[in-house]
Amino acid sequence: MPKTEKKYPMINREISWLHFNDRVLQEASDDSTPLIEKLKFLGIFSNNRDEFFRVRVATLNRMLRVEQLDYKIKQSPAEILQQIHEIVADQEKVFTLTYQTIVEELKQENVFIINEKQLLPEQSEFVTEYFLNSVRPFLFPIMIDNLDANDDIEDRSIYLAIHMQSSAEPDHEDHAVIRLPTDQLSRFLILPEKDGKIFIMLLDDVVRHGLHYIFSIFGYDTFQAYTFKITRDAELDLDNDVQKSFLEIMAESIKQREQGCPVRFVYDNAIPKTFLKKIRTKLHLLDDDNQRGGGRYHNFKDFMDFPKVGSSKLVYPPMPPMPHPGLTIHSSIFNEIRKRDIMLHYPYQSFQYIVDLLREASIDPDVRSIKMTFYRAASNSNVMNALMNAARNGKSVTVFLEIQARFDEEANIFWAERLQKTGVKILPTIPGLKVHGKLILIRRKENQSNVYYANISTGNFNESTAKVYADKSLLTADQDIATDVYKVFQLFESRYFIPKFKKLIVSPFETRDYFLKLINREIKNAKEGQEAWMVLKLNSLVDKKLTYKLYEASNAGVKIKIIARGICVLIPGLKGISENIEAFSIVDRFLEHSRVYVFCNGGNHEFFISSADWMQRNLDYRIEVTTPITDPKIQDEIWNVLQIQLHDNTKARLISADNVNQYRKTSESTPVRSQFETYRYFKKLLEQNGRLKTD
Repeated sequence: MPKTEKKYPMINREISWLHFNDRVLQEASDDSTPLIEKLKFLGIFSNNRDEFFRVRVATLNRMLRVEQLDYKIKQSPAEILQQIHEIVADQEKVFTLTYQTIVEELKQENVFIINEKQLLPEQSEFVTEYFLNSVRPFLFPIMIDNLDANDDIEDRSIYLAIHMQSSAEPDHEDHAVIRLPTDQLSRFLILPEKDGKIFIMLLDDVVRHGLHYIFSIFGYDTFQAYTFKITRDAELDLDNDVQKSFLEIMAESIKQREQGCPVRFVYDNAIPKTFLKKIRTKLHLLDDDNQRGGGRYHNFKDFMDFPKVGSSKLVYPPMPPMPHPGLTIHSSIFNEIRKRDIMLHYPYQSFQYIVDLLREASIDPDVRSIKMTFYRAASNSNVMNALMNAARNGKSVTVFLEIQARFDEEANIFWAERLQKTGVKILPTIPGLKVHGKLILIRRKENQSNVYYANISTGNFNESTAKVYADKSLLTADQDIATDVYKVFQLFESRYFIPKFKKLIVSPFETRDYFLKLINREIKNAKEGQEAWMVLKLNSLVDKKLTYKLYEASNAGVKIKIIARGICVLIPGLKGISENIEAFSIVDRFLEHSRVYVFCNGGNHEFFISSADWMQRNLDYRIEVTTPITDPKIQDEIWNVLQIQLHDNTKARLISADNVNQYRKTSESTPVRSQFETYRYFKKLLEQNGRLKTD
């Protein structure tokens, strides 16, 4: 066991997360990223940062208020918050410069982002008509003197603070606040083309352009508008009223979230100080550390939906999901799974097979029951529709829908109510223990016996995210694995019975101990002079015990490769500590989301896919499922994709304490961009199986 924290240093998890978001920001300035995609990365960066403040910074603020130190970290919350604010301030400078550069580069492609002061007369008429017909009906100003910080200012919304004046009577002035209706309207208005040029205007400026049509009736004719927004603490306050259903408690708690304590206030630097002070007073803001001036526009998360305009080179080339070589629409999926295990690799291969599997199950007379877990469902979910159709067709359908999935609680409550109306049994949520495992279990009557078919995935059953999240999904008729999946659902229903599993590794019961055992085996083999290594691909590496064990393995001579998209508290390459560890992150077009663990095992390699990252929450406070992969063909697929990623020298960044996010170089003389190479790899598999003509 490791000796001391001094012996085995770690990066603070919050700082490591900020390093991850910096990699997202890098994509917005990377020459290999098309211009409109760069804007979308700015949106992703902004959205990530908002969530970071809503959850992690809010947690540190609460710790600070109660003067409670986190025993896992050396630094106090105050010290970490100071570091966070310094890093965020530096990132904001890069962000602003990057945005300005992209806007200038778009001009070279005849795409112009303009404001209300740059409109030509005919454009002004177009914008005015749009404002009056489409925008004005959604605008409901609040006079500043009547503003209530808790009831009127919503989290994650963007507001214009309006200063209005009369040119005839300069002393006749007032102030108001208007919420931009981005939940009803696009943030972006595309104006008519002129001379081959495309013009785009932000909704903020459309409203600025039309202020006259709201306030002129009160004698005002001069207006200035300044953007601001508040980010609030996102933690839910769950009351314990036993007379309420858990759905009612969650619904009320979501409403309370909108009134959580402010953790961040951002505003337009151009706002006059007296006006800013007035707004701060109305919002009860006192702590300058959580307030930041910036540019004319905020809430860049909307840029994730920036319109695809102009030349095709401004966006990524099409990479539509491909069919799986072993599945066709002309044959039963059950028949194919019965022959062999099948692995789906999203987004390179189609998620539609999951919908097809559920559709087939819903009308198959031999199918008796369907059980499924959900963490995040798509807003328009064909998966949900297939389950409801199965219930209508008389199948027994049971769903565990995780109501506590952060920021998706409201959507999941909506689906829970719809499913219940069609006869689907909703298993009750377990307060304090989230269900994060991704499971489907189908029971079929074959030759008078129950036969189970299972699907175990690293990602959500969500057809929207499956187009951009890189995940792996196992379809199997292995009765040992499928019976273990059945036991997981038994656990949900019994609430107290903890089953023994034959093949699956399930949190919070054994995942950490199981992987500690596998690492110890590699340590033993290394000390005996045998080949010893492991490849770990995951989103986050935070757990202290596993991190220390990896340091110990490195010291024993075990070669360790880590591909960590997000947080990685381990510091690789330290002399005498982690010399045998290399860690890097891949951030590119798709979100690397799969968890894959491969161990040498003395030459008898063992493969696993999992819903669990190596974080305390995944190991101790969630139901997570890890499954072994034993089919040699699927093992080859996983290994080949890992090898492509291990040779990435284009979108991989090194993880280290110094030289943060330095692009990783390899011995290859030619560029290796792993996601594009992976797409070509699966395309080649199709060609080899005669499913795709060679280009």
